Amino acid sequence: MDQIKLTQFSHGGGCGCKIAPGVLSELLSRMPAGLLPPDLLVGTDTADDAAVYRLNDRQAVVATTDFFTPIVDDPRDFGRIAATNALSDVYAMGGTPIFALAIVGMPLDKLPGEVIGRILEGGASICREAGIPIAGGHSIDVLEPIYGLVGIGVVDPARVRTNAGARDGDVLILSKPLGIGILSAGLKKGRLSDAGYAEMIRWTTTLNRVGADLAHIDGVHAMTDVTGFGLAGHLLEMCRGANLAAAVRFDDLPLIEEALALVRDGIATGASTRNWASYGSAVSMADNAPEWQRKVITDPQTSGGLLIACAPDAVDSVLQTIQTVQGNPGVVIGRMEQGQAQLRVS
Repeated sequence: MDQIKLTQFSHGGGCGCKIAPGVLSELLSRMPAGLLPPDLLVGTDTADDAAVYRLNDRQAVVATTDFFTPIVDDPRDFGRIAATNALSDVYAMGGTPIFALAIVGMPLDKLPGEVIGRILEGGASICREAGIPIAGGHSIDVLEPIYGLVGIGVVDPARVRTNAGARDGDVLILSKPLGIGILSAGLKKGRLSDAGYAEMIRWTTTLNRVGADLAHIDGVHAMTDVTGFGLAGHLLEMCRGANLAAAVRFDDLPLIEEALALVRDGIATGASTRNWASYGSAVSMADNAPEWQRKVITDPQTSGGLLIACAPDAVDSVLQTIQTVQGNPGVVIGRMEQGQAQLRVS
């Protein structure tokens, strides 16, 4: 089992294997219009993190699914990361998970049962940490290992936080540092240190459970989690949803230390390039900005942090809540402002 490297089966690991945003948008544009019942509070209109369906005045169901190919070689770590990432979408809506279903696709002729069992064990351990059961699922025999969850949660309809509710003047806060995609690229190239791997596992297995608490702060207007489209991609979705622009100070962005060293040395994922090709025309950076800075803002995050838009007078409450729940205070990175749906990075 120790000889098997899960990443050798992946053409793109973690959220880096997502379809590029430009291609995804084109594919979805061909999907015929479906039913839009009044109780469907959040659907596909704003590229949000999860669907939300109102049951009554006090309860709504939050439903999401997320799965991907291995981002690390250790089977248990892969399962833990995939489960943490999947549940993040429930938290990003302000919801609380209540149960999950497992999504399992494994090349049975390449992976022994012991390895597959460790992947499932890792996912189950995160669900136990979140206080929910894995109540079922589905499995198939495929060419690449795939694991993830369907996450089901609940939320008060009045406390739903979408990615489209930001307001002019809102402050932008990020709850986790960037750089996961860069670290994964370093891992594949044999350039990631043991300490760097430990940081990668630390952040990718930190549940975004703080989202459920943040939804109870009235000044929090919008939330989304930063995953495969990178900070710039998910912030642009927030801009489009609110018909606003965003301004970010690059030097304020939290970045994992070893990821900074690696990206300065030219290490990055192919997904970063695809992301820029999809939405780079909507991003303004200084003419003399080095290439590695562009790689940072487009870096695909796997199980990344929450991006929060809140009123200026709610900033202290948001930072303190993140500190209490997660152990670090989060970082102010910029603000929303009047203008077309574009991102300015200074």
